[in-house]
Amino acid sequence: MPESEAATPEQTKSHRILVIDDEAVVCLSCARILASEGYQVDSKQRAEEGLELALTGQYDVILLDLVMPDMTGLEVLERLKQAGVPSEVVIITGYSTIQTAVDAMKLGAADYVSKPFTPDELRLVVRKVLERSALIRENVELRKKLQSQEGFEGIIGGSAALEQVFKLVKRVAPTQGTVLITGESGTGKEMIARAIHNLSPRNEKSFLAFDCSSLVPSLIESELFGHVKCSFSGAIATKQGLFEVADKGTLFLDEVGNISLETQGKLLRVLETRMVKKVGDTVEREVDIRLIAATNRDLLEMVRRQTFREDLFYRLNVVPIHIPPLRERSGDIPRLAMTFLERYRKTYQFKAKYFAPEAMALMESYAWPGNVRELKNVVERIAIMSDNEMIRPHHMPLEMQRVPARPVQGGVPRTWEEFRALKHQACEATVQELECQFIMQALERSGGNVSKAAQDVGMQRTNFHALMRKYRLTGEDLIPKNGGQ
Repeated sequence: MPESEAATPEQTKSHRILVIDDEAVVCLSCARILASEGYQVDSKQRAEEGLELALTGQYDVILLDLVMPDMTGLEVLERLKQAGVPSEVVIITGYSTIQTAVDAMKLGAADYVSKPFTPDELRLVVRKVLERSALIRENVELRKKLQSQEGFEGIIGGSAALEQVFKLVKRVAPTQGTVLITGESGTGKEMIARAIHNLSPRNEKSFLAFDCSSLVPSLIESELFGHVKCSFSGAIATKQGLFEVADKGTLFLDEVGNISLETQGKLLRVLETRMVKKVGDTVEREVDIRLIAATNRDLLEMVRRQTFREDLFYRLNVVPIHIPPLRERSGDIPRLAMTFLERYRKTYQFKAKYFAPEAMALMESYAWPGNVRELKNVVERIAIMSDNEMIRPHHMPLEMQRVPARPVQGGVPRTWEEFRALKHQACEATVQELECQFIMQALERSGGNVSKAAQDVGMQRTNFHALMRKYRLTGEDLIPKNGGQ
């Protein structure tokens, strides 16, 4: 929601806000500003009375003054967190120092606003905090769903394109039909092959996977069909091939486009006759296997170039299944990212739990050339490097931050007006990222001292503070990386 855009009644009617401040004018101002946005606002000037009301847990946001005569705001905040009150707390301070903000953030405050504040500043802070709270609730709900449902045969995704793949898998699995799975590297072709095996009558037998690009062509034949002792240099003993080992089960040949023409001919014969002959042997043996092949190459183009046998292509392509790249099903990215984050968090006890909306937007707009495999690796890297529960845009890899957001649908613009709009959006995204990094680096150089950072870059302190709030640079982001030494 743009900063200048007011929240609609539907968005705010259920939100309750409590103001705890010993100054009557602050309570009245907050109530007037927020009530005009549609929020339900209560206020208390005594900290004890405010705490008693806050402990009911009926409020979405609590605006809490730091300095009050009967009890400090930090003491109230600590009592609320000890009691497990789910309300988000925004600190009101007339003592605008980084240390007080850091102390409040350490105790669990969501944000802060400095006196004197403008109506727009207050609206923006409350709106951002409510958005963050809603995001956390969504993440929690998503985590609960993930705990009870691991997707289709362990494959995470609910996009229409992937649902079509699941339908094909369920239809072909009970049959004996040969399947050719196509798709870019990292899309999960082996997982689809395993799903077919698991749903087939052969599921109690072996599932063997072989990457045809992992060996030189001269050794692939021996690996697939086996060899007899002394059939070639280094053959010191007779060896069974994968076709024999996978008997009564499923054999998955990944990157089948890398097989030489000579081996392609022998593979075709095995598929046609269901008989296999070891390298150097004269005897054929019957095998009963379900073959599933996969490739990230265009086999039809290879057929036209005569680098792949046409008869083998049609023998493999009995039931084709194409897995769309991740960039064509960006709706699956949040669920995939949360699934991987939850797994790593449980396994390694990482702190990271949630993705901020801006961080998730970066992930959804990124092209993901490495597909799901790349996403999984990126989430693991982020989880390792992040010291906070909330993953923000600056935690993202640099290559992701530097790529302007692409349109989720529609591809390249058709008209000049659409192109200009996209160009403006891309420029704005790049400028905002530079602006955020500019502020963060200034704070790092100053050891977290806002006045010093503002002076260092030649800005007024109030303007520097406004940019900090714009990019939600809270206490956790302002703690110096060297621990303040």
